[in-house]
Amino acid sequence: MKVGSLPRRRPGRSRKASQRGLTLVEVLVAIAVLAMIGVLLYGTFDSLNHGRKAESIRGDRARQGRQAILRMTRELTSAFLSVHNPQNPGLQTRVVAFVGQNGNPFDRLDFQAFAHRRLEANSHESDQAEIGYFVSPDPDKDGKNDLVRREQTPADLDPKRGGVVNVLCEDIEAFDVRYLDPQTSQWTEGWDTMQATGQMGRLPLEIRITLTLAHVPVGLDATYTTKFLVPIQNPLSFGIPQ
Repeated sequence: MKVGSLPRRRPGRSRKASQRGLTLVEVLVAIAVLAMIGVLLYGTFDSLNHGRKAESIRGDRARQGRQAILRMTRELTSAFLSVHNPQNPGLQTRVVAFVGQNGNPFDRLDFQAFAHRRLEANSHESDQAEIGYFVSPDPDKDGKNDLVRREQTPADLDPKRGGVVNVLCEDIEAFDVRYLDPQTSQWTEGWDTMQATGQMGRLPLEIRITLTLAHVPVGLDATYTTKFLVPIQNPLSFGIPQ
């Protein structure tokens, strides 16, 4: 060995030291850390997904309530009565009436209105229709009651039956309709233009509707109320001498 020279290292030792792998404990710790991160990420995304679904349900329920109120308002403001009937009762083909029946907790309302929508261009259909709002049990779910809309076009001799029935608002708790009598200035719970002891030949001045939804999510209003005037107060009598 020469003076001043350094001893040489055997190359095998450095390669083994640099190529040393992870121990089993280190691998288990890394897996545990990754698992914890995965659980936290899953919990975060699951919470966001549940929040999104809950918000979607609240939005759908609120939309149903508002749209039901708006549609009933639009159609009831075009309600009418008519004195255009043939002198021979045997030639009569329709009965024009406005009948509101009080019930607990569900009222019913049947009337004629200029509310029929023609879905085909140039179709020979009148805009007059027989409309009904009432509550019907859901045949597929016990304890669920739906507000439905009935439309008969053209109107027939039975103002409270017939036509096509569609759901207007699902799962409701109460449906209340009140009528303002212009002669007494009092709100009544019923109206019937077909009975001599009722309000024959005249419509209410105002109508107030209260719709209460059932099983409403937290943070959503369950009750929707509106009040509006009925513009056509006098029965239609075009071409009839006064």
